[in-house]
Amino acid sequence: MPDNKEGCSIYHRLWTFINVFLIIISIIYIWIFRPHDGSLVVVGQILAQVGIILFLININMYFIFLVIRKTSVRQVKIRLAKFSRHFMKWHIPIAIWGTVVIVGHAIINLTQIGPLIGFTHLKLLTGYLAFAMLCPTLFAGWLRHKKASGFRRKFHLTTAMTFLGIFVIHMIVLI
Repeated sequence: MPDNKEGCSIYHRLWTFINVFLIIISIIYIWIFRPHDGSLVVVGQILAQVGIILFLININMYFIFLVIRKTSVRQVKIRLAKFSRHFMKWHIPIAIWGTVVIVGHAIINLTQIGPLIGFTHLKLLTGYLAFAMLCPTLFAGWLRHKKASGFRRKFHLTTAMTFLGIFVIHMIVLI
């Protein structure tokens, strides 16, 4: 059985692999397998890619806090605590920019792709659902920012992880 240091290293490698895998898969799908129907659609694809990266950056805060809680290696705790203290200043601006980028992506795809594939296509339906789940995630984050509590932390975490799941499904659904 691995000790705590080795266990954290295994989880760190797994989490890093999942992040890199999601970004690479999204790049391959968006730029190789999706035809570039026009310049506006390409802008929508760029916005999708930027949104993926911004939301993954923010969702990774959970992993950082998880490692801080679970590791017994003091230097790792100190290093990650300093990093997270600095990074949390950017968590809200990244969420806002990610939302702006995704709204732009949604508008472009609804106007350019929606009429071609139909507004009830599974890709668009999962997009609607992902955006609908993004709203309570942002609300939960706002509540947590106003006054932190255990319930608000869990509410924000639950909505964020649910959003992540739906967002990944939206990402992998083919047109």
